[in-house]
Amino acid sequence: MRKSLLSCLMASILVFSACEKPPARPERAGNDYPIQPVNFWEVKVTDEFWAPRMETNRLVTVPYLFRMNEETGRVDNFRIAAGLKTGKHTGKRYNDSDVYKAIEAAAYTLKTNPDPVLKQQIDDLVALIGRAQEPDGYLFTTRTIDPKNPAPGSGRERWSNLRVSHELYNLGHLYEAAVAYYQASGERNLLDIAIKSADLLVRTFGPGKRPGFPGHQEVEIGLVKLFRVTGNKSYLELARFFLDERGNYHGGEVYPTTSPFHIYNSEEYLQNHKPVLEQTEAVGHAVRAAYMYSGMLDVAVLGGYPEYARASRTLWENVVRKKIYLTGGIGSTGEYEAFGPEYDLPNEQAYAETCAAVGNAFWNQRLFQMEGDGRYVDVLERIIYNGLLSGVGLTGDRFFYQNPLASRGKYERSSWFEVACCPANAARFLATFPQYIYARSLEEVYVNLYVNSSASFEFQNTRLEIIQETKYPWLGQVKIGVNPSRVREFALCLRIPGWAQGQPVPSDLYRYLDGEAGQVVVRLNRKTIPVEVDRGYLRIKRRWVRGDVVEILFPMPVRRVVANPQVAENRGRVAIERGPVVFCAEGRDNGGTALNLAVPDSTRFQQWYRNDLLGGVTVITGGGLAVDDRGNEVRKQNLFLIPYSVWANRGAWEMAVWLLRKE
Repeated sequence: MRKSLLSCLMASILVFSACEKPPARPERAGNDYPIQPVNFWEVKVTDEFWAPRMETNRLVTVPYLFRMNEETGRVDNFRIAAGLKTGKHTGKRYNDSDVYKAIEAAAYTLKTNPDPVLKQQIDDLVALIGRAQEPDGYLFTTRTIDPKNPAPGSGRERWSNLRVSHELYNLGHLYEAAVAYYQASGERNLLDIAIKSADLLVRTFGPGKRPGFPGHQEVEIGLVKLFRVTGNKSYLELARFFLDERGNYHGGEVYPTTSPFHIYNSEEYLQNHKPVLEQTEAVGHAVRAAYMYSGMLDVAVLGGYPEYARASRTLWENVVRKKIYLTGGIGSTGEYEAFGPEYDLPNEQAYAETCAAVGNAFWNQRLFQMEGDGRYVDVLERIIYNGLLSGVGLTGDRFFYQNPLASRGKYERSSWFEVACCPANAARFLATFPQYIYARSLEEVYVNLYVNSSASFEFQNTRLEIIQETKYPWLGQVKIGVNPSRVREFALCLRIPGWAQGQPVPSDLYRYLDGEAGQVVVRLNRKTIPVEVDRGYLRIKRRWVRGDVVEILFPMPVRRVVANPQVAENRGRVAIERGPVVFCAEGRDNGGTALNLAVPDSTRFQQWYRNDLLGGVTVITGGGLAVDDRGNEVRKQNLFLIPYSVWANRGAWEMAVWLLRKE
């Protein structure tokens, strides 16, 4: 029985066309995350918070990515490499990855919303990529176009400058896109291109072959995804090899301090200062780090190497205790897009790149799937409702690269970036958002996020339907219908969020200033049951029958948050939260100022829902003060706070998350 159930879990990861022969199953089919997400195509989101954003992502952002990749020459690079057009390579050496990520996001939307026009667009791009690929599988348009004069940083010859070239980074995104499109369509056209490329890597790198590691991690994740689909264990072992190469310098171009690439001389920047199994502090480029920490978990779980999981978990502890913003953002140092020293979390200078938030979400999801601990989902929820969602404007075609926690009114959303990684990264996350709501193991079903939605999936040889009714995150009432097609005994695991238990994040980095939020109430078929929390979950184990209903009431008072005193910039300041949502002040609503606002401890807050503002949001108001630079009162100022995720959608204004505290 256990073997058949595990096989079902593995099969749920892959979707094949009825007319397409699937590749072989992974050799290590018994090794996988013990908890698997319910596939995003098995979940329908119908709420007023996420559903509009997902629809904007499908109808606006994904087509916009395709258009901008054309307008900026990214697609032309493939045409020139394929010999279909003459010219020189345009843009950065990593621009190929933007095309791959756009395909990945489009493939996910295609899976849930069949669209022959979009599919033809993808197929046209895939055909172009195939023609640009060199006969032995090499794929890097800047070198194929002009091998003697590739884009700066690409290296003099193949693989000669992996610290900087992004050759392997690009391929990681190719592999992810290939698996996504195969899942969506059952067609192998892009998958075969990826396999041809990966086979070249296997022939080139590894023990007794060429040494080296990717300066920007990503290929590890892509190789593991290819392993899942093909069963070719050499891909998994190559991902492990690239991890093990870090901390063992193998040469490469060294740049003078006047060079724009001199930062690649820093081993910490590249997470190359120690072998990955010896790293205990998160350092260096935050996006690279989050991708690496995720890849370590994939290799640990699928390869059967638990030491990588232990190392990744140790790094997570360091981040949540000393290096994460209240918004879930990571990477505080703007100059290098990197982690700063411990407790160094500036507000106005915060980098908190959107891509880093996406990577942080991937990392925490994997940790949950490995351990089943709700604290990882607590962090995931904080990321997605705040520091990740802020990266995409409400119109779907305006973006943030960095997500500061304070602004003097000069920072605006952009329509595009020369380095355009963030728009596509956010798009691929939003396209698969439903897979973060529910999860399952052999004996348990998890409700991780509270979203008005329905899910229907195979579980314990029966079909299980779950229906959620809620207006979360604006209201704390949740109603969950559990409808198995046959009576089944299992545990329904309801996440009791950390914020509802008096803890903003699972550490002492932040704490609530006021008292308890109130008692969480749970009813099963209208009868109140005890709320006993085990690793972040209330586990209700019983024989479930069709029509069973669970109701949850999460009290949602407005809460004041203070930071650990070691976070110097936030001493004497307070932030405002309600549920999982972090709020901020914008000058537009507060007499033109936000940076000089103060919150007396005596302020009583009110909240209400405004369906005419910013797509529909809860706002918070209360008595406050406008003060001068010395903290002296200038005037009384009624505070008007909006969710951080929607700031700068009405133009450039002052903004602040952390307000002065008046005791």
